[in-house]
Amino acid sequence: MIFALCGTSDARELAALIQQNGFEILTSVVTDNAAKSLQEANLPVRVGRLAKDEIVTLIRREEVKAIVDASHPFAEEAHRNAMESAKEAGIPYIRFERASLVYGDDPKLTVVSSYEEAALEAKKRKGSVMLTTGGKTLHIFAKHLLGDPEIRLVARMLPRRDNMEKCEELGVEQKNIIALQGPFTRELNEALYRQYGTTVMVTKESGKTGAVDEKIEAALKLGIQVILISRPEIDFGAVFTDFQDVIEELNEVACYIK
Repeated sequence: MIFALCGTSDARELAALIQQNGFEILTSVVTDNAAKSLQEANLPVRVGRLAKDEIVTLIRREEVKAIVDASHPFAEEAHRNAMESAKEAGIPYIRFERASLVYGDDPKLTVVSSYEEAALEAKKRKGSVMLTTGGKTLHIFAKHLLGDPEIRLVARMLPRRDNMEKCEELGVEQKNIIALQGPFTRELNEALYRQYGTTVMVTKESGKTGAVDEKIEAALKLGIQVILISRPEIDFGAVFTDFQDVIEELNEVACYIK
């Protein structure tokens, strides 16, 4: 049995490929919406966050022989729990990650290492700030940007109830909420930037599959300042960015698990 942490479109494709290569697999996601996507691909799936001890229990109960961590690049807790539980159980940990994007030295692009730093950078710039980093860290930006008469904070996020409740709780007005499911084309990004008079756009370096390049290119084209949050620095050991490399690694280190 392979236990795969999923939740993104490329993770789903990888899980399906693992299954097609003859491995028994159990996928894991956080939300029901992500689970539906995996179920449609005929992949076994469980839903909900798991602490390290819960993963270890699952490994023993399901006789898991390897963990493939294909969760989002910014899912730090999930990464650490998966690595620690694999180590404790004595099974291989294989990390798949979307390839990072390489950006030029455009003066309108500023790279920071944390959400807090991104919020402070946006506060310096003022204007209409479009936040495209999701609801989980919205409170960090709300703390620094809401209430400043020179800043309009526009939150672009998934149309989920918990996100809308968080906006209401933090005081983000409805007129400043864009609740849409991506990915977005460059044309749609440009239209949204124009609609909200965006002068600053904040995003995460999630990789090409996350359509970050479309957001950034559209913003820079319109002369918008971009604040890009770099990926967390985690020592994964070997990291694979190609599906076939993951399959080869599974065949090499765990060929007995088929």
